[in-house]
Amino acid sequence: MPTQSENIKALNLTELLSSDEQYVIPIYQRNYAWEAKEIEQLIQDIIDYSKYHRKRNYYIGTLVVAEEQNGLNTIDGQQRLTTLSILTSVIKNLHKEVNIEWFRKINLRYASREKSTISMSAVFNGVFEDKEYETNIKAAYDICSKEIIKKTNENGITITHFASYLYEYVKILRVPLPDGTDLNHYFEIMNSRGEQLEKHEILKAKLMNCFISDEIEKEQREKYFSCFNLIWEACSNMEKYVQYGFNPDQRHLIFGQNNWNTITVYDFDELVKEISPTLQNDIHSVEQSIDEIINSNSIQTKEGERDDNPERFNSVVNFQNFLLHVLRVQTAKDEVALDDKRLIDFFDKELPPRESGRIKFVKEFIYNLLKCKFLFDKYVIKREFTANTDRWSLKKLNHYEKGKVKNGAKYTNTFGEENSESFDNDNRRILMLLSMFHVSIPSMSYKYWLNASLNFLFNQFEVDSKEYISYLEHIAKSFVFDRFLAKQPLEYFKMIYENTNPIERKIGQLDLTKLRYGTIENNLVFNFLDYLLWLELKPTEKDSRVSSFEYTFRSSVEHFYPQHPINNDVDVIDEEHLHSFGNLCLISHEKNSRLNNHLPIAKKDHYGKNATLDSLKQFVMMKPNHWTVDEIDKHNNAMIELLSKNLNSSFKLIGEISVA
Repeated sequence: MPTQSENIKALNLTELLSSDEQYVIPIYQRNYAWEAKEIEQLIQDIIDYSKYHRKRNYYIGTLVVAEEQNGLNTIDGQQRLTTLSILTSVIKNLHKEVNIEWFRKINLRYASREKSTISMSAVFNGVFEDKEYETNIKAAYDICSKEIIKKTNENGITITHFASYLYEYVKILRVPLPDGTDLNHYFEIMNSRGEQLEKHEILKAKLMNCFISDEIEKEQREKYFSCFNLIWEACSNMEKYVQYGFNPDQRHLIFGQNNWNTITVYDFDELVKEISPTLQNDIHSVEQSIDEIINSNSIQTKEGERDDNPERFNSVVNFQNFLLHVLRVQTAKDEVALDDKRLIDFFDKELPPRESGRIKFVKEFIYNLLKCKFLFDKYVIKREFTANTDRWSLKKLNHYEKGKVKNGAKYTNTFGEENSESFDNDNRRILMLLSMFHVSIPSMSYKYWLNASLNFLFNQFEVDSKEYISYLEHIAKSFVFDRFLAKQPLEYFKMIYENTNPIERKIGQLDLTKLRYGTIENNLVFNFLDYLLWLELKPTEKDSRVSSFEYTFRSSVEHFYPQHPINNDVDVIDEEHLHSFGNLCLISHEKNSRLNNHLPIAKKDHYGKNATLDSLKQFVMMKPNHWTVDEIDKHNNAMIELLSKNLNSSFKLIGEISVA
């Protein structure tokens, strides 16, 4: 009788998806929930491995199953399994150059969820009739259809190359549960299981190891270890402001006695000198091993001090990717890609060969990590959850003392009045620009807009709100005009690290065919246009929905005049106008699937009653009483004219100085 370990199988995707075995999603599992950011990240990860590890297997996780009479109940891994089935259906239906004749059916079904099963059948056939489908499943099909083309083009590979790697080298580990397993108990174990050692933990030990040198005396080395560890741990929690990683005495020394809102030390050695006396309990006469230091809890909160609620903020990037942003800012090298799968490799390449050079590099990096995390917390958006609401926020942490409150802290707007919700101030405008970037490029890796923002902030003596706005608009225009709509697209590194002077552009330099349906490379094109409309409309528009417009994760391109009108007795307009930019807007998949084939008058009646706007472009499109080819042409010309008025960048990078 085979042992449990012998039943575990590493299946490539051909074996997984062509099998006659049925994978059943039990009723107690949540619905399919992956959105654009998870799907984009999966496709990008597969592409990265296909490029840099061509003949090596890529294990994308585990599929935990329990054998039942009706098939293999999928206990863990259903989101990934469903996405891979959808992605393979897209390749089968839309890319006939790829031979996947083995994919004859989807071997996945939903117990007691007929709507989901019907949706997966539509996915397999690539035909969505006028039925009620599971919104996220249909949306995932659309996202896969768009992203596989976009990302293979961006990375210079063919879809055939992508598919060849996908079906031979991408593997999933199928783990069967033993007969009689108590599934409730299993879920408890899953939820409390320890995490594997992550790349950033390995990197931490590797960098700290550089301090083990004859050049550094034992006592000083222990101080370096403790201070390095303190900074690393304070920065690693991306959901909390970095000041909370230090006790109040340390905050006064590092971030200023008065407000905890500036960095008052200028390098690692000065920081060690300042805060070592506060770490006496952490520095022992017996030298600790690096493992002990990594696992130690050197961050202390004084008794009675109210710590920040870790659930209040949600970061736009994780720690592993943030480390690469800091490394790229420090080195200013294109070779440092923003791909955390190769985190260790990139640091290995940048560490100098000589011992003294390595020590200097590590000191510089750990200080820059502290500086960048401070800048990130203060000047980059987060999702904030307060009073049963969530919204984008751009806030700084301020120290205060009042009455019996000692070492208190409060959040206020980074720029302008403390808690002003005015939609005309600089804080709001910067928030709009940063959220515009994030919803357009939501995946954790390859966040070039974030790298641009950090690089700008890092090189400022004092961050001026007007200069910051000017820079963010400059980068937005570079991404849109010099890459997504350019006849000769520029690389991101050149746009961020080399093009730091004003740029004058001509409309003739753009490829306006990239504004047509099916050729729009990135949703930033729509979102940037919404930003320009927001600037134009908000001073005069009486509709409060315009001034309160907020970016959301919209990823569905809607034809305002539908491709397949629900009324059979109306004319279908020609493709030149149907797919024109003048007939397109970006909305949520849920809304698009609901009214996809309805005529403009019905959409206008429905969306006009909504309390919030998905798209300012759509808002403008709904103003005419009729929507014919004349209105499409007029709107198309108006949007191109608006882009033309905003072609040039006036920003000029000034000086590399320290941070305020």
